Amino acid sequence: MATWNEMIDTAETKAEKSGEEGRIVNPFGADSKPEVHRTRLLDVQDLNIEFTTKVHGRKTKFKAVKDANLHVDFAEIVGLVGESGSGKSTISRAVVGLNDHYSGRIVFDGKELGRKRSREQWREIQMVFQDPYASLDPRLTVRKMLREVILYHNVVMVTQADAYCEYLMNLVELPVELLEALPAEMSGGQRQRVAIARALAVRPWLLIADEPTAALDVSVQAGIINLLMDLNKRLDLSILFISHDLNIVRSICERTYVIYHGDLVEEGPTEQVFSHPANDYTRRLINAIPKLSSKYVERLAAGEEDEAGQAGAAGAEKIETGTETGSAGEQTGVAETAETGEKTAAESENEKTEEQA
Repeated sequence: MATWNEMIDTAETKAEKSGEEGRIVNPFGADSKPEVHRTRLLDVQDLNIEFTTKVHGRKTKFKAVKDANLHVDFAEIVGLVGESGSGKSTISRAVVGLNDHYSGRIVFDGKELGRKRSREQWREIQMVFQDPYASLDPRLTVRKMLREVILYHNVVMVTQADAYCEYLMNLVELPVELLEALPAEMSGGQRQRVAIARALAVRPWLLIADEPTAALDVSVQAGIINLLMDLNKRLDLSILFISHDLNIVRSICERTYVIYHGDLVEEGPTEQVFSHPANDYTRRLINAIPKLSSKYVERLAAGEEDEAGQAGAAGAEKIETGTETGSAGEQTGVAETAETGEKTAAESENEKTEEQA
């Protein structure tokens, strides 16, 4: 059997011949590719999810998701936005298989997913969670975590596992040396990249990203977003992107769903949803996006930057002149004080001499 590196080389050679050398072709062969020309990749139909809660000692049923219908096409990035508690993560957990208490149909690649899924069905849909530190085992190194997933799902031969781990680290743009690191020894951005690598280890066709940048700094967020967009293009990876940050959703998602109290109130191309929202809740969400507004920004927008710069330079000159004047005054004052002190000391000395005489 060919080694993993040989499989990668073969795939890259085929990509060069077909004029697709910028992409990563699936080394497992074309047979593993979903039949996307006939069906949607993911099709959620009339999804309803209820939870039982206790209020003042009485059990009541709470409907978290109501008749939700959404779909994700092959190699598409779809956004799902809404306020906290609206049902975004509840839908994603049902799709990935972590919640089997639902009614409705979840269809993937033309086949309905049951409450109990096969190992192959588990591989096809993977999820990246909001907090990478909570989703990674703190006792295991990155290599052990990746090998555990790889060997359990029989992704490659045991002898190829280490080479495959290195391939995954390169895929998420992490140094191979971090394979021996524990989660506590890495930054938040590095831990999230490891979580993405672990999800990609089983070669899924759909990745559910549940607020993957919410716990990260702004500069680190940009790196994770760029990585997801790159993986979407290079691996034909479909992504269901869940986020509170509407600016990120607008920049990377092709279509967007808006959810409010368990209801999907709006859906459409992302630019259309943001530019011409049809639902009142969508308009409130968009109006709530923080905007930087000040007289200085307005002057810059009107092209008055040069005038402001000249005024600032004049003010700086005045300050500098004032500083020089003050400094000169201080020096004069110090000199006069010293001279007066010397005269007083001389006069006191003369008085003492006269008294002694």
